[in-house]
Amino acid sequence: MTAATTTAALPRWLKPANRVIVFLQRLGIAFFSFHLISVPGRRTGRLRTTPVSPFDVEGRRYIVSFGQTEWVRNARAAGWGILARGRRAARVRLVELDLEDREPILRQFPVQVPQGVRFFVQVGAVEPPAGPDAFAAAAPGLAVFRVEPEPYAPPQS
Repeated sequence: MTAATTTAALPRWLKPANRVIVFLQRLGIAFFSFHLISVPGRRTGRLRTTPVSPFDVEGRRYIVSFGQTEWVRNARAAGWGILARGRRAARVRLVELDLEDREPILRQFPVQVPQGVRFFVQVGAVEPPAGPDAFAAAAPGLAVFRVEPEPYAPPQS
């Protein structure tokens, strides 16, 4: 599977590992670079949660995923989510970057989130040795969202 055709089956260990990370985060135990992103499902509207590793480039926060996961499809449809770390959470806007805007951001991922590189190689999203150039080359198969604060809007009466 090449980076441009990132539709590989997810590893069997991923779902149980994600459950453990979500459980610990909800207990207030934050570790490594993990955060939780919860986005409303396209059909049900119920929040669906998955671990992510946000990182900053030039003062802006980004999340990288391979392009066709359920949470990515839900984020594309909703345009917002709740980003949490431990017991702190905030509603955020999720703005997907166009292909040409992804490459400079993706070059920063292996530098800033080196513990996440192996995962992208294991699922076939990025070719080894998975340095900055490999992540930039994988841009067509990866989704990159800019995370923007969602201004507070009081409930309408």
